[in-house]
Amino acid sequence: MSAQNVNLTVSVSGLKSNAGTLKVGLYNSEGTFLKSVYKGISSEIKNNSATLTFVGIPKGEYGISAYQDENSNGKLDKNMMGIPSEDIACSNNAKGFMGPPKYKDAKFNINKDSKIDIKFNN
Repeated sequence: MSAQNVNLTVSVSGLKSNAGTLKVGLYNSEGTFLKSVYKGISSEIKNNSATLTFVGIPKGEYGISAYQDENSNGKLDKNMMGIPSEDIACSNNAKGFMGPPKYKDAKFNINKDSKIDIKFNN
């Protein structure tokens, strides 16, 4: 691992059940946030929580989104209006208002090995 790379551990809690898989997306720009994931990882859910680690990522600015893929179909299910029907959460507890959360609300900087907590609010 290069001196410029770090590990980012993501601790997720507050999931409503252990059903399915937790999907976590790491985004490295406003233009790609919630559209094109920079790095993605998945985890089993145990005790309504999960811990995942992004290994060897460059230092810098990121945003995270996570969702509980309850039916394990590999995608975020949405209703007919395009609103997610599976639980989602973002870094910094960013929430959407009349639309999805914004990168400016979810972004954070890392310059060393770090841990971030994300809480689902059901």
